[in-house]
Amino acid sequence: MNSPRPVGFVAIGRNEGERFKRCLASLQRAGDRIVYVDSGSRDDSISFARENGAAVVSLDPHEPFTAARARNEGFALLMEQWPDTNYVMFIDGDCELIDGFVAAALAAVENDDGITAVTGRCRERNPDTTIYNRLCDLEWDGPLGDIAACGGIFLVKASGFRAAGGFNPAVIAAEDDDFCIRLRKTGARVHRIDHDMCLHDADMRHFGQWWRRMVRAGHAYAQLGELHPGYFSAERRRAWGWGFILPAAALLGAPFTQGITLALLLLYPMSLVRTRAGLVGNGAAPAHATLGAVFLTLSKFPNLLGMLRYRWKRASGEPVKIVEYK
Repeated sequence: MNSPRPVGFVAIGRNEGERFKRCLASLQRAGDRIVYVDSGSRDDSISFARENGAAVVSLDPHEPFTAARARNEGFALLMEQWPDTNYVMFIDGDCELIDGFVAAALAAVENDDGITAVTGRCRERNPDTTIYNRLCDLEWDGPLGDIAACGGIFLVKASGFRAAGGFNPAVIAAEDDDFCIRLRKTGARVHRIDHDMCLHDADMRHFGQWWRRMVRAGHAYAQLGELHPGYFSAERRRAWGWGFILPAAALLGAPFTQGITLALLLLYPMSLVRTRAGLVGNGAAPAHATLGAVFLTLSKFPNLLGMLRYRWKRASGEPVKIVEYK
């Protein structure tokens, strides 16, 4: 496919199985400049990609695996193979690109020179299979127009990617936020269009998977807060307040106040009601809003744990490694 505005695709994955096969098929419908970057898979992803015409990068396992590193190496191979590529679509191997998104994203970029990166609406493939899949589907629903940051699935001008310096391979969670922050510092804009972009297959079936995902988010709050002072500051305050300060004050003060400070725990259901009302106001179905409010309230505890783990690793000199939840 030789387009006057050449688009290349970089997919990253690890042991995605059938999900990657759906991903690759969706990319082949959109173009033929496809790079797959594999992070130590034990399934047949690498052989399948090669057999179906994708260029493949198999990451050296002696260096830490990160999504940022994988995307950077995929971009490098894409430019080596097809140096005239003007736009790059990054996607994860557990996602299926929606037909028509690339054309809509290109139209947005080409109609507004200030836009450099474009994302859309990511939807969960099986939102009703588990409550954790439903939570992911709620999470993907973000505001339209210019945004501060997007997830790791987006289309970007190749020149803009270079100008921002690509992804930071040392950032093991929220590397997409970090990239968008640096991209916007170049004067570029990140934009979400009103178009479905991909089907994501979280396949989360257990509470432990959700918990680890929230620990990973807390790690991101701490690391990006260190790299970009002020970023995620509200999230860090909420994690400390709801995850430690409030319960500590309620429980530790109880023996000295005849249990009166236990009334502080009533702030949790009050916050839940307020959060639910906000989600309903943003268009969430009442049942989904209730689910989201409960888990958003609960998430402050694993968020705080992730923040503390990051700080401990930094203080002790322990290597900061990727946090996996699947």
